[in-house]
Amino acid sequence: MRQAFAGFAFRHVVLVRTAIAALIAVSMSVAAAGSAAADSNDAAIVIDANTGKTLFSSNADSRRYPASLTKMMTLYLTFEALANGKISKQTQVPFSANAAAEPPTKLGVKAGKSISVETAIYSLVTKSANDASTALGELLAGSEERFARMMTAKARSLGMKSTVFRNAHGLPNTAQFTTARDMATLGIALREHYPQYYGYFSTRSFTYGSRRIANHNRLLGRIKGVDGIKTGYTRASGFNLVSSVSDGNRRVVAVVMGGSSGAARDNYMASLLKKYVPSASSRGKSEPLIASAGGSPINALTKVILPKRNAPTPDVRPDAEVVVAMDAKAPRAPIPAPASEAPVIQAYAGPTPRPQVGLEAATPQAEGDVDPVSTASVASGWVVQIASSPSRAEAEAFLSKASQQAPAVLADASGFTVEFRKGGVTYHRARFGGFNSKSAAWDACSALKKKKISCYAVQN
Repeated sequence: MRQAFAGFAFRHVVLVRTAIAALIAVSMSVAAAGSAAADSNDAAIVIDANTGKTLFSSNADSRRYPASLTKMMTLYLTFEALANGKISKQTQVPFSANAAAEPPTKLGVKAGKSISVETAIYSLVTKSANDASTALGELLAGSEERFARMMTAKARSLGMKSTVFRNAHGLPNTAQFTTARDMATLGIALREHYPQYYGYFSTRSFTYGSRRIANHNRLLGRIKGVDGIKTGYTRASGFNLVSSVSDGNRRVVAVVMGGSSGAARDNYMASLLKKYVPSASSRGKSEPLIASAGGSPINALTKVILPKRNAPTPDVRPDAEVVVAMDAKAPRAPIPAPASEAPVIQAYAGPTPRPQVGLEAATPQAEGDVDPVSTASVASGWVVQIASSPSRAEAEAFLSKASQQAPAVLADASGFTVEFRKGGVTYHRARFGGFNSKSAAWDACSALKKKKISCYAVQN
């Protein structure tokens, strides 16, 4: 009797322990999967840019706040004006009091001063500068309100049926919304319609005056083939990202909107790209997926607003590190307002975009409301150098490999390259910036050495 009871008890204990172990294993598996997955309310889409086929979709047609993804349309209209010869890369962009007063992230150009169009482009693709976005909108349309109407009309002509723009930068506005599908459409259109300017999106960093400004897109150099496009964040939108990938003949555009953190968004995007890029078509397309919008009413509007100039020469892909002069020229006379405005696109009734934290950020005043991402231009100036090579591509490969080998150490760092000459040969230093102090840079280097990555900390 005792032996039978003991046997039963033993079997019972074994079964309980087995069940507990199984539950632990399942919970660990779920946790691991969750680290690269999105919240069920987040929006995401992956599109084969060769065929237009949707490879993955989750809430892709649900309305979301675009945040700084808005600047993709600001840049599209800027590229359109460049391609049509309405402006050149050297055209001065005056900063009105309205533009200069935009909250961070911003370049900090004072009212009455100006920068070149190209400097403004670099500031949008790297720093996501709100003041430069507004200044570009005012240059192209005479006022930001009129520019927002141009943006919305252009969105309609590109097939973006669920997008309304209210400003040039993406600062919170409850009447401004989009969808992941529409943002993917815009990402594809940027590459297809303006390939001569698309290389701007892969700029790792640029120097403005004495400041080195790194790109907010941390997947550049981390994921093979990623060549842009744009990050975005406000408290109401969560963390957004549009990524473009070129892998051989495969072309993919992916969108993630509403991430709970920058790292969660980036990890989710990385998991989507890893899974779906290999299944994309390797056959090149015979014609563009997104019809050109050159014949829309907006084209006529820009002809009225902007005087004709000589067409610019074809652009080349910009270097990873760009140095621009700090312009401080007096602005030229403002462009006269057009006789007629762009067609007004009314917002239609329906659910508002899903807030991530709350709508209290609809009119932000604090710097923390927008793009809270450290860059290589932080005040400390301390960086970690891991390599030097006569080949820029090799230097960038070192950065990419280090990011993959030590993701935790370099999670908040930004990779960039710096040229220098020695013995008549141009070399490229591979460096990581974004450290808040000398000790932070030294600690990061010590951690990298433990990963067998040679390095040293130096003040940039």
